[in-house]
Amino acid sequence: MSATRLLVLGVVRMHGKAHGYQVRRELLSWAADKWGNVQPGSIYHALKKMTAEGLLEQVEDTEVGGGPDRVAYRLTEDGETEFLVQLGRALASDDVTGYALSAAVTLMPSLPRAQVLALLKQQLANMEAHAQSTHYAREHAVDLGKPQHVSELYRLWSAHAEANVSWMRDLIGRLEAGEYVMSGEGDAAFGEPPR
Repeated sequence: MSATRLLVLGVVRMHGKAHGYQVRRELLSWAADKWGNVQPGSIYHALKKMTAEGLLEQVEDTEVGGGPDRVAYRLTEDGETEFLVQLGRALASDDVTGYALSAAVTLMPSLPRAQVLALLKQQLANMEAHAQSTHYAREHAVDLGKPQHVSELYRLWSAHAEANVSWMRDLIGRLEAGEYVMSGEGDAAFGEPPR
């Protein structure tokens, strides 16, 4: 699942029902166009496609002055299941772009703490393996038949990989210490639908 689809499902879920314009405004306020490669046109495309797939349903808009759209969307039961499954997959995925993980971290309070921790520990193992492979490539670029200056690219990748590992360890530690309200912990967690 793309980061756009996950984020669109998450925003519609968070609001209970939402217009395309409302979803777009919310995601752009999060700067998701920069860190998640979410383009405004892709938001509307995702809404229509997921409606056709039965993950969203169109509902009547009863609010006056709710924005330029007249159609609002809400998650179906299948859409709720898809959101939770895809959120879990994105938290543990080995996505080289980082878009899926960025989207998942934004919405992670929608899952119980224990589940998020288990998925992030799996993600950490992926990141550590990637860091080891980039370190090896950095150290052995010339031995692997690469021009000497290419080792700078491996140094860059290695620095990014090491930073990712450090950040993930820190996030896991903060979650283990009880930071953030997660699903099922009493108060409404970020991203949970209105009651």
